[in-house]
Amino acid sequence: NISLTGKGHFLVPIHSATLISDTTCLNVTWVTLDMCTIDNRVTRVAWLNRSTILYAGNDKWCLDPRVVLLSNTQTQYSIEIQNVDVYDEGPYTCSVQTDNHPKTSRVHLIVQVSPKIVEISSDISINEGNNISLTCIATGRPEPTVTWRHISPKAVGFVSEDEYLEIQGITREQSGDYECSASNDVAAPVVRRVKVTVNYPPYISEAKGTGVPVGQKGTLQCEASAVPSAEFQWYKDDKRLIEGKKGVKVENRPFLSKLIFFNVSEHDYGNYTCVASNKLGHTNASIMLFEVKTTALTPWKGPGAVSEVNNSTSRRAGCIWLLPLLVLHLLLKF
Repeated sequence: NISLTGKGHFLVPIHSATLISDTTCLNVTWVTLDMCTIDNRVTRVAWLNRSTILYAGNDKWCLDPRVVLLSNTQTQYSIEIQNVDVYDEGPYTCSVQTDNHPKTSRVHLIVQVSPKIVEISSDISINEGNNISLTCIATGRPEPTVTWRHISPKAVGFVSEDEYLEIQGITREQSGDYECSASNDVAAPVVRRVKVTVNYPPYISEAKGTGVPVGQKGTLQCEASAVPSAEFQWYKDDKRLIEGKKGVKVENRPFLSKLIFFNVSEHDYGNYTCVASNKLGHTNASIMLFEVKTTALTPWKGPGAVSEVNNSTSRRAGCIWLLPLLVLHLLLKF
């Protein structure tokens, strides 16, 4: 009989040889075909791959340096195939010649290969509303299953169970990373990612007016979403405000612009325009800086109340008019 020895002969994973029916060899660098049992009646032995003789006795007939003779004893005749490749798949036969008649035993070697992504689309930048096509080509044995999914908190499940992912009329919500996964149960799935950037013109999401007293610090704020990031400009009465104007500062961030007044004057009040633009378009919003009057806080004065400067007089007058009332109350009591 011919069999393949157990996992003790298997080393670091690269390829995988599956010995199905006659056994399976999983993720190995070499495989041993051994235990071709012989006895003293055997006169000749040989190992064949299909019709090609690999070894006849101790003589090597094949030119492949990966095939080596491991054992040729009175009880065992075995060979080893190193650096197993998919081309090694197929039937292997141990042929034994005895005095009576020849005998043969066969094992079929099935080579499995871990999945590998050999081609994938590059990162892409596209304008909103256009169509895109992503490709992910994978190899392996058995043929791997390829899936695409959108890496997004709002995404649910797979967006494609195919090598190709087609998106018609892409929206800004569909931007982000797309992950291609290839699996065939031989090894852990392999994954690669493609980044999809969706460009769109700016839109101003927040622009609120604010009230500030004269002499105080005031800030107008303008928020805009855009890809690429928006550039901001500020205008008052159709006149652009230049950075560095005395008492005024413009602070710009990718999605936010602030117009800061360090000491608001009467001249600063009025309507301002925030303009956000990128290569795909522009938009604007009007923001009002208005005056807020400050009022001094004074205590509430009820009937008979007097100002704080007359507190002592008020206390003396209170004592004088309360005295007759106290005398009258005592006379009535007795």
